[in-house]
Amino acid sequence: MQRTGISGLEFDSKGIYVASITKAGCLSVHDFESLYCQTKVLPSSLDDGSKELLHLSVSQQLDGVKWNQANEDEVACSSRSSDHILLFDISYISSEPSDVLKKKPTSQGHKKPKGLSDIVFIPSSKSRVVACGLDGVLYAWDRRISNFPCFELSSSCCQSPFNSIQLSKDEQVIFAASENGCICLWDLRGGKTSAAFLSNKEVYHPPLSIVKLASALEKICPLKEQSEIFSWGIQSISLDPSCSYQLAFHLDDGWSGVLNLNTLEVTHIHCPPPAWLDGTASNYFSRRKPSYLPALSIYAVPSSCENGIHLLDFYPDASAASHVDFDDNTESGAQSCHVHNTFVSLSGLVTACAAHPLNATILAGTMESSLIMVSQKLGSCD
Repeated sequence: MQRTGISGLEFDSKGIYVASITKAGCLSVHDFESLYCQTKVLPSSLDDGSKELLHLSVSQQLDGVKWNQANEDEVACSSRSSDHILLFDISYISSEPSDVLKKKPTSQGHKKPKGLSDIVFIPSSKSRVVACGLDGVLYAWDRRISNFPCFELSSSCCQSPFNSIQLSKDEQVIFAASENGCICLWDLRGGKTSAAFLSNKEVYHPPLSIVKLASALEKICPLKEQSEIFSWGIQSISLDPSCSYQLAFHLDDGWSGVLNLNTLEVTHIHCPPPAWLDGTASNYFSRRKPSYLPALSIYAVPSSCENGIHLLDFYPDASAASHVDFDDNTESGAQSCHVHNTFVSLSGLVTACAAHPLNATILAGTMESSLIMVSQKLGSCD
């Protein structure tokens, strides 16, 4: 039987509220300051429902959650078991969504995986939303026009479910990570001066590029010599908020790394031992959602086999502990000013992380549907 638990966490842009979703179909919105004060009384997990500003149950599992950066009274949820995006307005309490975005109905007898696994809003607009689907298609909506997609993006070379999606800071490129281990890049302008959203019709844009992570990992000679490299599914991708050309990834086997978007090469890698090696409890086949901290290029990753999270040093040069060229015997390795890889032991098996956008406090969601807060105190080098 599939275990339930926290399937997604996201802070709003100011860190005032945090939204959490569960596989059982619950959406909760918490006031971060209240949660933080609660830890002074209950230093372990935060599971007191009375502290929630909003708690809704829907009739489907929830897998993706995002705040609308242009209207942060609005939060969107997606489900791998549904072709709808549910939008809720937290400014008033209602169990019904304020808006529902849908895929266009398919012809009779044409069966495809219909779920939508992840969502992004276009920050410069309150009306534009993109989601990635288990049918290997990206769907884009302009809510001013219709609740059905205005265009779709797909690739004949990557016909595999998409698990995670990210939008570049300049809103020009969108990235999607697939179950067959590929990262696809699309230019939302469609190679023209006008944005694809302005076309208001279905159009096809071939990807700018497709990166097969297994092929990129095989180019790291020390890694290839020590490990057999498989084409694992990509569970999550995240853009580094302090370094725009670094795209972090997390794989089914528990490995995490960084794809340099300028060179399309893997520059950082973290390969924890598999769960079966020491017989520990396994988070191996559950979906995990890491999160970047807002500064210093630190990546918080749920462990695949232990109760806790890895804080990975993804600083963008060879002095980073996770860099493929790191040498701890060199002067740069010995005197690095930033944080090295650290494991933080917690009281539960973590499935999702979210970092406060201002103070880097980490909120971890567990398989038991509890929340654990981890405060960060990062000192500077003398």
